[in-house]
Amino acid sequence: MTPFSGKYALVTGGNKGIGFAICQGLLAAGFDVILAARSLDKAKAAADKLHTNSKVRVVELDVADDQTIDQAVKHLSQEIPQLDVLVNNAGIYPDEGVNILTISRELLNRTMNTNTFGPIRTSQAFLPLLEKAPQARIINVSSGYGQLDGLSFDVPSYCLSKLSLNGATIMLAEALQAKGIAVNAIDPGWVKTDMGGTSAPRSPQQGADTVIWLATEASPNLGGKLFRDRREISY
Repeated sequence: MTPFSGKYALVTGGNKGIGFAICQGLLAAGFDVILAARSLDKAKAAADKLHTNSKVRVVELDVADDQTIDQAVKHLSQEIPQLDVLVNNAGIYPDEGVNILTISRELLNRTMNTNTFGPIRTSQAFLPLLEKAPQARIINVSSGYGQLDGLSFDVPSYCLSKLSLNGATIMLAEALQAKGIAVNAIDPGWVKTDMGGTSAPRSPQQGADTVIWLATEASPNLGGKLFRDRREISY
């Protein structure tokens, strides 16, 4: 038994990269993990790779599609008593070949819808389950590209979406403080994933570490902060 036995964590985009490493870390800590992915087949394939017992559930959830979010909530509300940790990890990085002078409104919309509005909507939808947990936590996976001094004109939609996600983290933290739900964001650094590429210096496990720390060891009184390597950094 661990202190986190009987606690439940959901990870969006949990089928690969940092999300998969987060699922591994939370399972190792003792959580029951809900691995969410846009495709149920991909979620099941990822869960099979975890080689664990029945502590892994899978659910189809596309953060850009309200219907799948609501269906996931409805399904899980019948299966789990509460949600202790929500990790808003799913995201896209579609800025190849564009900059702030050439990017289309359509691409800006698509990235904001996934990377910013997705975590907001997912947090709203899972709030009834989060409210049932003592000291629930919402963790948003942001980026150094979302910091004011990290913005890059040739990564336009991704930077703006993570800047906005940081703002949403502050607002959600304020709105949920009275309910005892801590909301924070993390910058995983440049990580070897499909998104980060093969020349990135950090492993998915290193990228996931601060999420695991916020879910397990960090003070529940922390809220509205941005962390890198377990240390608070400026927005």
